[in-house]
Amino acid sequence: MNVMKTENNGEVAGMLAAGGAFVLWGLLPLYWKLLGSVPAMEILCHRIVWSAVFVALLVTCTGRWKEFREALGSRKTLLTMVCSSLLIGVNWGLYIWSVNSGHVLETSLGYYINPLVNVLLGFLIFRDTLRPVQLVAIGLAAAGVVYQLVQLGQLPWIALSLAFSFSLYGLLRKIALVESIPGLLFETLVLTPVVLAYLVYLHVEGTGAFGRQGATIDLFLAGAGVVTSLPLVGFAFGARRIRLVTLGLLQYAAPSIAFMLGVFVFNEPFSADRLITFGCIWSALVLYTGEGIIRARQRQHS
Repeated sequence: MNVMKTENNGEVAGMLAAGGAFVLWGLLPLYWKLLGSVPAMEILCHRIVWSAVFVALLVTCTGRWKEFREALGSRKTLLTMVCSSLLIGVNWGLYIWSVNSGHVLETSLGYYINPLVNVLLGFLIFRDTLRPVQLVAIGLAAAGVVYQLVQLGQLPWIALSLAFSFSLYGLLRKIALVESIPGLLFETLVLTPVVLAYLVYLHVEGTGAFGRQGATIDLFLAGAGVVTSLPLVGFAFGARRIRLVTLGLLQYAAPSIAFMLGVFVFNEPFSADRLITFGCIWSALVLYTGEGIIRARQRQHS
């Protein structure tokens, strides 16, 4: 009885932690909009530097420096993590620029597409077998992209870039087998010397925002490390305590919140053509997720 109660409590805590992480990720556009007076590249640099500071404190407080050193003991792991650092830097920078340039809906579309890109990469790189429903889902997503290309004359390049960069990042992290917090520390430390040099250059030139746009902006720039790291901590905590199917459903909270912010808060144009593109993606996700739930239940009862 006590064991079952403990397991239930752990699952509830896991759902709250993971759900909170996805909600925070979905609300991030509000945070970046508060820094609209600061160039996206400068925000990115502060995000990386302050994330390194915050995660280093976290690793120190939890006594995980030994784990950090052991995880990076192999040359292959080091190279893989350097590549993942570059990918997450590109992803973060593009996301910030997109939000502050009025493309929140595009970022939402990108993270809706992301699970389907994961399946596609699994097929292309690991030779995973694509089930019929997965093929249909990927086909629907591709149809939505092609429709936007034909009707609007342009690819949803922001959405595709965010989806593929994050999927490739996830792929490298899977290969590296480094835990999320030590891994994030390494990634930010790899990028910190370059971005810190750039921030110093901006300060010397007198064009940097930090220290020149008021204490509020300074606090928000420093807080970028916290809003980056806290959701990751919640996600890592929750992912170990809840089922993958549940985690898969919760992940749609982030792009859904971003979608609602784009339409109802930032008043970005949402035409019938864009609705068709989103409709194709949503239909693909319903198929993909529904089939995953059915298969999980069949395995559970077998």
